[in-house]
Amino acid sequence: MKHIDENAIQPETAERLNTLVGEFAGKSAAYYQQVFAYMMQAPGYRFTLNWVAGLLGPVWFGARGLWSWFLGFVVLETFAYIQIGLGLFGDLGREARVRAEQIATTLELRHKQIEAAEQSGASSVEALKRAAQSLEQAMETAQADALAANASGLTYLVVGVALLAVVKFATAALANWTLEGQFARWRSDRSTAHGWSEKRLAVAGGVMGAIVILSIMKFARPDAFGFLNAFPTNRDWRLNVGDGVQAAFDWTKVVGRGFFDGITAGMRSLLDWIEVVLVDTPWPVVALVILMLAFLSAGPRVAIFTGAALAYLGLLDFWEKAMTTIALLGAAALISITLGIPMGIFCARRPKAFAVVRPVLDFMQSMPSFVYLIPVVAFIGSGKPAGVVATMIFGSPPVIRFTVLGLQQVPDTVREAATAFGATPRYLLWKVDLPLARKTIMAGVNQTILLSLAMVVVASLIGAKGLGEDVLEALQYAAAGQGILAGLAILFCALILDRIVAGRK
Repeated sequence: MKHIDENAIQPETAERLNTLVGEFAGKSAAYYQQVFAYMMQAPGYRFTLNWVAGLLGPVWFGARGLWSWFLGFVVLETFAYIQIGLGLFGDLGREARVRAEQIATTLELRHKQIEAAEQSGASSVEALKRAAQSLEQAMETAQADALAANASGLTYLVVGVALLAVVKFATAALANWTLEGQFARWRSDRSTAHGWSEKRLAVAGGVMGAIVILSIMKFARPDAFGFLNAFPTNRDWRLNVGDGVQAAFDWTKVVGRGFFDGITAGMRSLLDWIEVVLVDTPWPVVALVILMLAFLSAGPRVAIFTGAALAYLGLLDFWEKAMTTIALLGAAALISITLGIPMGIFCARRPKAFAVVRPVLDFMQSMPSFVYLIPVVAFIGSGKPAGVVATMIFGSPPVIRFTVLGLQQVPDTVREAATAFGATPRYLLWKVDLPLARKTIMAGVNQTILLSLAMVVVASLIGAKGLGEDVLEALQYAAAGQGILAGLAILFCALILDRIVAGRK
């Protein structure tokens, strides 16, 4: 068996690579020394065939620790085995047979109706007979379809065998290439899986056997194995757990009544103050301030667009509701940003704390927005304060994550240089870390504002006023035109805020 090419690589390097390949491969080391020598002559994929991997299929990938490839080929081979199972012993005519049985039941009922109509002399006899005749034809068609489906087993068998052969060939063609990539990773990280493991072989074989057997049983003979058709459960378990969760909500609401009342009062006060500024203030003043902010932050083009968007809101009678929406959004975003940036700074400097906070952020971002309304209404009640809390929960994760990301991306060399010149921790934070992370943090602020605005329609379900109310009414009464206009109003509010916060590019 030929080893690493001595002419292509220096002798000492070739010997060292042979040793490394042998240590990595374990079983069949000489074979892989030859194959890797051929594959290392040029970058990229080079065609080789590993017939052992082709015969073993996904189990080979599992034994070698290539679990991602194992899962991919398990899916492909399982599909092929399902076709083979259907061809050998599958109940292919089941669907048509069940349809025929259902038609037969209906037909029996029609015959009874015809008999009763004939005895009573009803005028509907002819109509019932025509309906019965149509059912008889449909039943005959379904029975013929069942016979035809049962006769197509050979087709499934041939397709399954052909597909399995293609998958086996692909496995053989990709095995050495994937293993060579694993070898490259192993050379830089010795914790990477290597060698031929009997334990991994057993695990891969067990997993693949379970997946293939259960899948064939389910698709080939669904009536024979009823436990595969539905997950075994008990409805009482759900009811009991639901009652327990409801009891916990009730207890929390009673114990924390003062806390939740305080949150409601605080949210309402903040909202009232913002609405005084945006709603009660004369509209020309509000419009002029927004235009100046757009001009100073993003330039004349954005100011012109902002003026056009404000004109749209005013001329189509969306002004007051748009300001109410921005007030709700502003309260939620203000709280989210005020709490989120310090939390991000804290987590960036304490990785263990971020390891605890990260799953909470994942939960907040993964939970559907409608689900937030359930605990919020339970604890806060309906109305604008509840809308602010729901919006705040939904929109706060980005600013925390982006703050952590921005501070973690500050070069260590810059921080070390500042420390070497006598910078205190406070100076380091305010004069080095935050300025360098500013763009990333502002991207998080921008995402928080836009996500908060995305909750406008959802928050209207619990009594939060604003443009979301118009969209909700349009959905209820199928008023497409009004709904589109209100949706555009929300879009313009989002674009104005986005451009002002993003500033000049």
